[in-house]
Amino acid sequence: MSVNPAPSTDEERLAQLGYQQELHRRLSGFSNFAVSFSIISILAGAITSYGIAMTAGGPIAITLGWLFVGIMVTFVALAMAEVCSAYPTAGALYWWAAALAKRNKAAWAWFVGWFNFLGEVAVTAAIDFGAAITTSAFLSLTFDMEVTTGRTFLIFLVIIVVHGLLNTFGVNLVRLLSDVSAWWHLVGVAVIVGVLAIVPDTHKPISEVFTEVHNATGFTFAGAGVYAVLIGLLMAQYTYTGYDASAHVAEETHDAANAAPRGIVMSVVVSVIAGFVLLFAITWSIQDYEAQRTTDLGLPPAQIFIDAAGHNTGTFLLFICMVAQWFCGMASVTANSRMSYAFARDGALPGSRLWKQVNPRTGTPTNSIWLCVTLSTLLVLPSLWNTTAYLAATSVAVIGLYIAYVVPVFLRRVNPDFERGPWHLGRWSAAVGWIAIVWVVIICILFILPTASPITAANFNYTIFAVLVVLAFATIWWFAGARKWFTGPKQNLIEKAHHGEQTMPTEN
Repeated sequence: MSVNPAPSTDEERLAQLGYQQELHRRLSGFSNFAVSFSIISILAGAITSYGIAMTAGGPIAITLGWLFVGIMVTFVALAMAEVCSAYPTAGALYWWAAALAKRNKAAWAWFVGWFNFLGEVAVTAAIDFGAAITTSAFLSLTFDMEVTTGRTFLIFLVIIVVHGLLNTFGVNLVRLLSDVSAWWHLVGVAVIVGVLAIVPDTHKPISEVFTEVHNATGFTFAGAGVYAVLIGLLMAQYTYTGYDASAHVAEETHDAANAAPRGIVMSVVVSVIAGFVLLFAITWSIQDYEAQRTTDLGLPPAQIFIDAAGHNTGTFLLFICMVAQWFCGMASVTANSRMSYAFARDGALPGSRLWKQVNPRTGTPTNSIWLCVTLSTLLVLPSLWNTTAYLAATSVAVIGLYIAYVVPVFLRRVNPDFERGPWHLGRWSAAVGWIAIVWVVIICILFILPTASPITAANFNYTIFAVLVVLAFATIWWFAGARKWFTGPKQNLIEKAHHGEQTMPTEN
């Protein structure tokens, strides 16, 4: 297969996969990386979920835990990238599952698609709700606004509607904002680290930053400290989500068979390094562990910034995180809507005819964007009454997405006929793939375990039920009728030929 990056080859490869070019192909390799890097967003996930690891595990889970999980996630990213290079299409994970399965192709595509779709909705909800928590803390520090659940939800609504609008205006604006976002994250981390290294009068001993264990989970059995550290890995694992975005925007990327897999891997690797430096600096700057863990601001890093650098400088550092989180949510809506568009294009969503429409002026799947905004809002709605519902959403995002990530990797491993694309792992492919699969099995077990003791209705980990509801919904619908009409990815070139439309791939 030709890998010449001339514009026509992307459209030709897409035509080989059975699709006419409909979305506008205007993203560079850097922009493709920037979308995934913005969704991983070390200034979003690692900041908003920092308290999880402060409670369960402490500094060792935050610093060494971040590095360990980062290495494991890099294996997953490498294995996914190899498959992405062979099939650079917006359907991504579920499309790959259908292409790689030897039997029951439609069923594999159906279940991977639903896990990916609901994982994407959950991660968009979690990111924008996290951004609302950070924005609330910022407004509390600057305008003395009292933080309430109602106000936080209203801020969330404003944020997600703005993200819907920005995505509606076209891929050029998304490209510009994603590029700015990547630089904002890198420069922002450098500023935060610089301030926290120089300004505080005292720092935590470096040995404690890497080895200290904190266990505020309430578990006291033998080995409870180790258990707490394992539970605390959720902070890192939740942050390392969303890099499948590089695959979802492949149909909008130049030289997609090379640029999209590079985007997947580089977004993770850069996040591992920059995130480690950031988390080291924050943990090194802790002045009063317990007071900062239980701060009224509802966001421990905000309190750490204030105590270490003073009110005004600390608020400025929080502002850097807040803007990064707005960028992160915008990129998440982009990826979510592209996956929904592709899934609808193949007839898998209720009302698919509506959700697969592309606005001819902007080249964006507008209806699909607002579907994702609406569903993410519904997922956050229970936060008005119950915080555990939201915490379950973050775990569902992790488990739902990672199941969708690793099923195509597994199918690729058991399919001897896989034809690799121009970007591949060579002789390391099998080892990398199996390590990725084993890691995902481990986290699926880890993040449904109890997180606090004694177990009550308020702190119960609902994740297992949420995952089972998704599985039950997809299974019942499959056997009730979907298996009769869902045949897996539908190639729109064939459809258009039946309708007498132009069948040659178009160039933009």
